[in-house]
Amino acid sequence: MDSCVQVLDKGYVQLLDTFGDDLTVVNAARVSFNKEATEITHKDEKLIKYLAEHNHVTPFFHPQVRMRIKMPIFVAREWFRHQIGFARNEVSRRYVDYEPEMYSPTLVRARDVKLKQGSKAEAVNENPMAVAMIQDINDRALETYTDLLAMGTAPEVARTVLPQGMYTEFIETGSLAAYARLCGLRLDPAAQLEIRLYADAVRSLLMDKFPVSWRALMRESGEETAASEVKAPHASHASHAPQVKCPEEQLEWVKKLISHINDC
Repeated sequence: MDSCVQVLDKGYVQLLDTFGDDLTVVNAARVSFNKEATEITHKDEKLIKYLAEHNHVTPFFHPQVRMRIKMPIFVAREWFRHQIGFARNEVSRRYVDYEPEMYSPTLVRARDVKLKQGSKAEAVNENPMAVAMIQDINDRALETYTDLLAMGTAPEVARTVLPQGMYTEFIETGSLAAYARLCGLRLDPAAQLEIRLYADAVRSLLMDKFPVSWRALMRESGEETAASEVKAPHASHASHAPQVKCPEEQLEWVKKLISHINDC
């Protein structure tokens, strides 16, 4: 599978490296009993599914993923809200002054008056005009930025004229659990379309590297699930996670987990 997925007009998600696999998850769970597996079996697959369904997520933090991502700033600022389990380093416009690239949509979605946030799938009535307006402001911002640099303006000051549609790039490292949490939320139909496209690119790359664990975490069947059908993790956890109300119930749940690991 290609390790780089193109997103929007100029963006991408590139898988740089991974540490661990489905077996890493299994052995992280089995270490409690000083056990170690050397290959994935059907019992191991059942164990992974059990861990995910019961929100026993710590074994899923051991596999790590490193990516290079290029996305518009307005998407990145939403993406960066996911902090737990991630480390990021981003291109800085304080230090570089090469010509920036802007996101140029070909369809400008209409506002949905029924939602406080979000948009319709349909374009505004004057879509060609709206597209031209966005392109025009991008061109003028780039021209102003270039002129400011030519005047001797420092890049850290000249960048103030660049729009939110400018592309930024960053290297991101995160755990498998963290990416599952991010994708579960950002693949929800209520999420903005642009960030859903990036989350779907991540989903397609990680499905190939962690087929058992990823399907378990995302509550997917053997066949790939369309991005629009994926439910947010908190919604799934509400139905699968144990509702612990007292120490006795917590102890009972731990005993069940231990028994399941031993059975597998």
